[in-house]
Amino acid sequence: MRFARATRWAELSDFLREHLVLCCCSAACLLIAGVCPYLLSKAVAKPLQTALIAVALPLVGVSAALDAAMEIAAGKVNIHVLMALAAFASVFMGNSLEGGLLLAMFNLAHIAEEYFTSRSMGDVKELKENNPDFALVLDMNTDKPPHLSSLTYKKVPVHDLQVDSYILVKAGEAVPVDGEVFQGRSTVTIEHLTGEAKPLERKVGDRVPGGARNLDGMMVVKATKTWKDSTLNRIVQLTEEAQLNKPKLQRWLDEFGEFYSRVVVALSLAVALIGPVIFKWPFIGTSVSRGSIYRALGLMVAASPCALAVAPLAYATAISACASKGILLKGGHVLDALASCDTIAFDKTGTLTTGELRCKAIEPIHGHHMGVDKLRIASCCIPNCEKEALAVASAMERGTTHPIGRAVVDHSVGKDLPHVSVESFESLPGRGLFATLTGIKSGGGGELLRASLGSVEYIASLCKSDVESKMLKQAVSTSAYGKDFVHAALSVNKKVTLFHFEDKPRPGVSDVVTSLRDQAKLRLMMLTGDHESSAWRVAKAVGINEVYCSLKPEEKLNQVKNISRDTGGGLIMVGDGINDAPALAAATVGIVLAQRASATAIAVADVLLLQDNISAVPFCIAKARQTISLVKQSVALALSCIVFASLPSVLGFLPLWLTVLLHEGGTLVVCLNSIRALNDPTWSWRQDLQLMINGLKASISFLQRRPPSSTVQAAPL
Repeated sequence: MRFARATRWAELSDFLREHLVLCCCSAACLLIAGVCPYLLSKAVAKPLQTALIAVALPLVGVSAALDAAMEIAAGKVNIHVLMALAAFASVFMGNSLEGGLLLAMFNLAHIAEEYFTSRSMGDVKELKENNPDFALVLDMNTDKPPHLSSLTYKKVPVHDLQVDSYILVKAGEAVPVDGEVFQGRSTVTIEHLTGEAKPLERKVGDRVPGGARNLDGMMVVKATKTWKDSTLNRIVQLTEEAQLNKPKLQRWLDEFGEFYSRVVVALSLAVALIGPVIFKWPFIGTSVSRGSIYRALGLMVAASPCALAVAPLAYATAISACASKGILLKGGHVLDALASCDTIAFDKTGTLTTGELRCKAIEPIHGHHMGVDKLRIASCCIPNCEKEALAVASAMERGTTHPIGRAVVDHSVGKDLPHVSVESFESLPGRGLFATLTGIKSGGGGELLRASLGSVEYIASLCKSDVESKMLKQAVSTSAYGKDFVHAALSVNKKVTLFHFEDKPRPGVSDVVTSLRDQAKLRLMMLTGDHESSAWRVAKAVGINEVYCSLKPEEKLNQVKNISRDTGGGLIMVGDGINDAPALAAATVGIVLAQRASATAIAVADVLLLQDNISAVPFCIAKARQTISLVKQSVALALSCIVFASLPSVLGFLPLWLTVLLHEGGTLVVCLNSIRALNDPTWSWRQDLQLMINGLKASISFLQRRPPSSTVQAAPL
């Protein structure tokens, strides 16, 4: 019962304080009460002023009294308590108009702060509000596409959608959960999810993320995820968690705020009690000098930590701005870490390159019977060995997610290959695969075969002697196809076949690298498990001059640790998340491409990029530096407002209402400064200044180009 009563009082307090109309009406009444003695006769002004104050003061006073009472009951002393004490003390001293104005301005400033705070989370709220609450689930008896003219469906809450449900999405509607197009063809936009402005064509078989908006046509989408695991819910959930996951400065300010408020109360009491003794101030106040109590109230208001409390608002604003660009941060502390880093390392395959390898050639290089006699050539090698090697490799790689595995399987589609059965299978991370096979017939019948597939170094390490290992590596180095391709070697018994793959850099990667090197002034490097020639080919194409190649996952992890230790600064690791999870976890900040990343990589990463490219990395780093700069500016502004308002108030130069105005005005300035984190970031204040000058020049030239307004002249008579 006591809890319910307290809840009702809290709701009443919030309503009175946050209702804009009531606050504006009470402020207007108090302002009229303040000026009416100068406009009306004394006989009329005095009762009117008393009536207006009597109407306005309860509207602003009840909420302040309730807030202060609840905070004091909880053992807290904060801005609400300080403001209420100052206001009611002013009323008791006979300055009811001043006390009412104090509370009215505080409530209006509080509403403004709430508005700016809500703006910082506006993108997330918009995502939640625009997502449908219900989905149209089709009644499907078979897996055949239904006739669009005779559809039967039912409304189902999106939280109850099951995987493999068939959902009808009409033009203008949003796709409720992740799925793939089962029937129909349409254009969708995912700009509000990833920042990708270009509309995307989606046809049968294409994947569609939850939250994508259908621009035209009608689609039947087969759900591949539940609402809990869908893209849209993940964006909202991670962004809300990030805004609750406070950075170090904000946590310190929260802890410091209550202690600071108690200190302000103690200093105010000291000013009120010691002032008359030391400085000979009157206790109550006269027409000649302000009293010590009045000065103490001014100090209590001016020094309250309201502006300091909203200084970290830029963190929440930046997190929201990043979410609108398809960048999910796991907390404001990630912005601090990003801004402190001076080195960035990239994985190669799938990050700097497309990750969609294509098999260019299959070459028998070692242990094959070539040039001995024609019969053995026909039974062992071209074209049989190439087909058999492809059959074995595709059987081993089927079901894997590695880019080489996908390329091998794709290359085998539509080819007449011998049947291969995998009896046992083992994956060795960073090395390759091992399997025992049956079913293949190559010169030796259908006996059980042992096959290994992986890097050249891994296959060479399986050789029984150093001489054989050197012969194998020499055969690879003298390959007729050159050194620039990505290589994988297959060993079946003693026959080794080399697979050549082509991997192209992603479009726009060189621009990203240039921006990070020239604008962000970062040290750039590549950490990859590929061999030297392939790694340097991509590095030169994108503009990276520091390359560490042929790294196993544990070696990549050690490299990240060593670089961080040697440089003394932070390191950003960018990867696709397949084999990079240990390095991502060890880096100061781990960034992954969320569409490719494994569950482990997503769990250890600090930043998720929803777009399937790294074009957002410069924006993310620039936004982090912008945010830290804005937070520092806000803290400096807050401290300046406290100092410049406190000293004149204690010295008696400022009336209480002007002290409140300076204090709340400083708080609003801090809010406005924090909201600048919604703007696109630049790399330096010089660029900010240049943009401002360019905008001013554009405005002036526009005004100069405007034709003068035509005037109608009277015709001469």
